[in-house]
Amino acid sequence: MTTKKEAVATETKKETANMKNTVHFILQGKGGIGKSFVSALLAEYIKTNFGTLAAFDTDQENTTFAHYKALSVKQIPVMTPSRTIDSKKFDALIVDIMETEEPCVIDNGANTFSPLLAYMIENDVFSMLKDAGKRVYIHSIIGGGDNLIDTANGFNSIIQGVGDVPVVLWLNEYFGSTDSNGKEFTETTLFKNNSTLISGVVTLVERNRDTFGDDIKRMLSQRLTVSEAIASDKFNIMEKQRIKTVARDVFNQLDSVEF
Repeated sequence: MTTKKEAVATETKKETANMKNTVHFILQGKGGIGKSFVSALLAEYIKTNFGTLAAFDTDQENTTFAHYKALSVKQIPVMTPSRTIDSKKFDALIVDIMETEEPCVIDNGANTFSPLLAYMIENDVFSMLKDAGKRVYIHSIIGGGDNLIDTANGFNSIIQGVGDVPVVLWLNEYFGSTDSNGKEFTETTLFKNNSTLISGVVTLVERNRDTFGDDIKRMLSQRLTVSEAIASDKFNIMEKQRIKTVARDVFNQLDSVEF
């Protein structure tokens, strides 16, 4: 008999997934914008399709991603006790990435966003990974509402620094509309000027906060993957259905991204 967990995997699994040697950096300088949620969804999607992955969390102040036991996330503390950045720890992260053929997902905190980006640019990490046969993707989040300007600026700083590295843009409507001056973000000058670098757009659709929002919040607070939440007795049948709906929507959008 097919278990609930297996049923989720079946519904979201690509028939021809090719994630080997892909590296996914989740980058955004704005804190509290959903980076760990995106990291967890992306990691579960990859694990469902590829069967395994290597996941890393460099955020020492908010180690949310590192607490997803089902994803076996490795925490790499890149800050010293004096609150400075230890570049050698970044070296260790890149070495780990280079030594595996598994797909890699790296969640980076707001406090290490600028140092990590500067480190990768200074050390020409993107070219090095590419030369080693890695396919690198940057995932950046645009938050709606009051977060729009800050996250758009963060996205712009990433685009300006990473050269020809493809970017997957996540539009998070939880905080409000991602429209800018009446235009969808994908119609803005910022997006159009960089459209050749965008390999895909994933929208976290605004939903009823009293139902969908509360269910997802509970799942996140318990550090559960979608499959774990659906298999858990802590959620009733309707709560599981809503979580499943959100995941199916995101995973279907990821199916359209060229990895």
